[in-house]
Amino acid sequence: MGGKAFALAELVRHDVRVPDFICFSVDAYQQYVEATGLQARIQLEFFRKEFSQMRWEEMWDAALRIQHMFQTTPWPAALRDEIVQGIESHFGSRPVVVRSSAPGEDAQQSSFAGLHESFVNIRGTDAILDHIKLVWASLWSDAALLYRKELNLEVETSRMAVIVQELIAGEVSGIVFSQSPVEASQTVIEAVYGLNQALVDGSTEPDRWTLHRKDGTVLSCQVADKTNMTVPDNHGLRTEDIPPDKVESPCLSSTQVQEIFQIAEKLEKNFSAPQDIEWTFRHGKLFTLQSRPITTQIEDSRNWYMTLRRSFENLQDLKAEIQNHLIPQMIHDAETMYTTDLARFSDRELLLEIDKRKEIFKHWQKIYWDKFIPFAHGVRLFGQFYNQAVKPADPYEFVDLLAHTPMQSTRRNAMLGHLVTKLQRNPQLAHTLKHDPERLDENFKNQLREFHAEYGNQARGIADTPDDQNRLVNLLLEMASGNPNPAKVRGKNPAALEQNYFRVFNADQQEHAAEVLELARVSYQLRDDDNIYLGKIERAAVTAMQEYQHRAQQQDQAQHACRNYEEMIASLKEIQQAPRKGFPVSKTDSSYVLKPRQLIGQPAAVGVATGKAKVIAESQQLYEVKSGEIIICDSIDPNMTFIVPLIAAIVERRGGMLIHGAIIAREYGIPCVTGIPKATSIIHTGDTLTVDGHLGIITIHTEENDGD
Repeated sequence: MGGKAFALAELVRHDVRVPDFICFSVDAYQQYVEATGLQARIQLEFFRKEFSQMRWEEMWDAALRIQHMFQTTPWPAALRDEIVQGIESHFGSRPVVVRSSAPGEDAQQSSFAGLHESFVNIRGTDAILDHIKLVWASLWSDAALLYRKELNLEVETSRMAVIVQELIAGEVSGIVFSQSPVEASQTVIEAVYGLNQALVDGSTEPDRWTLHRKDGTVLSCQVADKTNMTVPDNHGLRTEDIPPDKVESPCLSSTQVQEIFQIAEKLEKNFSAPQDIEWTFRHGKLFTLQSRPITTQIEDSRNWYMTLRRSFENLQDLKAEIQNHLIPQMIHDAETMYTTDLARFSDRELLLEIDKRKEIFKHWQKIYWDKFIPFAHGVRLFGQFYNQAVKPADPYEFVDLLAHTPMQSTRRNAMLGHLVTKLQRNPQLAHTLKHDPERLDENFKNQLREFHAEYGNQARGIADTPDDQNRLVNLLLEMASGNPNPAKVRGKNPAALEQNYFRVFNADQQEHAAEVLELARVSYQLRDDDNIYLGKIERAAVTAMQEYQHRAQQQDQAQHACRNYEEMIASLKEIQQAPRKGFPVSKTDSSYVLKPRQLIGQPAAVGVATGKAKVIAESQQLYEVKSGEIIICDSIDPNMTFIVPLIAAIVERRGGMLIHGAIIAREYGIPCVTGIPKATSIIHTGDTLTVDGHLGIITIHTEENDGD
């Protein structure tokens, strides 16, 4: 029956007041997945790639597909009738909470608290049935899968029981740790007005009491600066203002604090372990909602997984910070460095400038991981929200709705495309660019200068050195000789999808639906743009180092004794190889000799293309790409995507529908397959490939099978 259900049964046995509840056991789950064929379909998802080798982006994709199966698969009639009878006989029309109760989820050795879904204020039999399936589906969330991977648990055989519990709309709710996770001699109580949801998701700061475990003496009481609370309404939950006379007062009376302390003492004795207890007061009566063992060490090791489940409110705050402060400051820092004339610095001043730029880059690199990467969850949150509301046939339809969101990388590519179009329409202009660029007409020269001013300072891509400018000229000529892919919408029209999206919400829900969509669009855009801006800052640091390198090569190195030359070169490589989501740092593994005919990965952008492979291991190779080739790389970041209009398909070692290579491939309507282990080792430059973005299959052609 799972940890929560067992604990509730024990509470009832020990005469603790709990809301009315029923439990649908793991047998109901097993019957559902077997009768509908979901068991086999889930197994197939884990045959694509060994689970232990999956990155978290690939787990999110697999999780989305599996959860979508639950949302769109009908109930077997007999099982549905049995569950409906249980729901209606216990609750009638009363609102309920639908909670997860997976076996082992609240054991002392492992705590899945917060990783599986619970849904509050669900009304009506059909809605309860839908949310039972959503709880089952949460067994396969990315966070839950990652946690199982960390604990080496058997993933494929996971099962889930579900508790349906009467909603107690308490005036005050909270949690109590019978033993503080911080200080073993203390008990901690946290409380908020209204429902516990605001406390659980972190959107409201609770009042906090610290008591001595021995006798319940109150050691401290901290009253939070609180303004709102969460309450149920006809459509779920809403936030409302706390009455003015309660804002500065503690949520609990001293009598209520002692009543909670006593129940915590009792349950710790009953379960023979310190407990984390959720409770609420309604009309002066204390209800215990659930109790589980405290697993401090497990909680600490799970913090990163929990960042994957950022709340809508948290992401909204992060959006405001990124849009209004971080991105403008990144642009300012990059522009300040690029308008600084390095030639005017003395050698010593240049070394100080290098140190300054390295620190600026490291500062923004940390913000990238702490702020920008978590903000990518805005798109994932929208994907889950969209699929639950719209129930589309395609679990990735929400990505089509976000297509053509303006991004720096596509704007850059459009500028390139404009130059290419001019060259295609005027063969004499192309001839002059190739053989006598000094004689180019001023209009075209100005457009080239404009492009360099805007995008010539990107790291790991288009750069502003003379060699790179020559490479850019060759790239333009190559694009002009072929037929570059224009950015386009493949398949469904975003405007039509948006209309259908809003159609499923009633008038009261429209505003929230619009806010979630807007959050997704900003997340979709900024998670691409942030790489462009970070690349410019990185390039500024590299440029200063290259200036020092140039001086050292032109002068007696003894004049630079204030800084060891080899140390400077090492610093240059450190910056250029800095770990960042994007550019491939792994080299081809020449020891890999197997040559399979087919490779199976994750389908990330639909379509089928055949062409010659071009393996990319370092940035300079981007300029060597020929029209119609298929890029094979560790991963693509937005600083590299200027070559996408030239290519036929993308194959990446890393996986995920929402990594940059997949996003840009969909924008240009070319196939993309991700999550191919050792892709840059198995596939060699010059191999003929067929990339099937529908099925996620790469076919490597050989002389034998080419003749079939």
